[in-house]
Amino acid sequence: MDWSNIVVLITGASSGIGRALALELARRGARLGLLARRSEALAEIVREMDARKAPVGAQGNGPTALAFSVDVQDAQSTKSTVESARSELGPIDVLVANAGIGATIDAASLDAAEVARVINTNVIGAVNSVAAVLPGMLERGSGHLVVISSLAAYRGLPKSAAYCASKAAVSAFFESLRLDLEPRGIAVTIIHPGFIKTPLTAGRSANMPFLMELDDAVLKIVAAMERRKKSYSFPWQLATIVRAGMIMPNFMYDWISRRNSFRE
Repeated sequence: MDWSNIVVLITGASSGIGRALALELARRGARLGLLARRSEALAEIVREMDARKAPVGAQGNGPTALAFSVDVQDAQSTKSTVESARSELGPIDVLVANAGIGATIDAASLDAAEVARVINTNVIGAVNSVAAVLPGMLERGSGHLVVISSLAAYRGLPKSAAYCASKAAVSAFFESLRLDLEPRGIAVTIIHPGFIKTPLTAGRSANMPFLMELDDAVLKIVAAMERRKKSYSFPWQLATIVRAGMIMPNFMYDWISRRNSFRE
């Protein structure tokens, strides 16, 4: 796929998957709008792109990578930011709704405010991002919506109620979007990664099965985007185990899950 001058908007671009994805797409020639709350981290990514002399926008069609500090939980701010990105970069071809946070919450010490924070960032943030780019895509009859969900969307995990709920919600939301929008020319891709070496998994003592290097994971995500896959779960070994868990009787699933907490 030729990414030259394709305009890609990435939320949560300041670290982890978002950051690595931005650098990879820049290397391939995309023009990028980078959204996150941390302005200095975003500026550093732009400087790194410049230092690598990425062949972005080589044809001279305006700016190549722009950083926008915004909290995607704020619908109006997200809409205004997308309008600014569109005015400087051109029509948004691809949205990668990547902004997300995790939380370790034992149900015995349930904190409603913390659950709300996770849901607002991971779900409402994605909804706000889609709502901001969708009118332009519908007007042109083309576009691609991509969401970074998780294998945690499939079933509940110990000490992960907020995270699992948020990822299940966002996966179902984007699946519904796909049914509505594909006939209108807009592709929807749901990415379900397993464990990846990012700040979200750093510092855990638990053994995380099939833990992937970030760069390897990003190449898989880009490949799924290029093929416009409806849904992509990886690594295949862990995805197979997770799918098996969906058809396990509850007593078996509970027995296995309680002995394998990955939040420690």
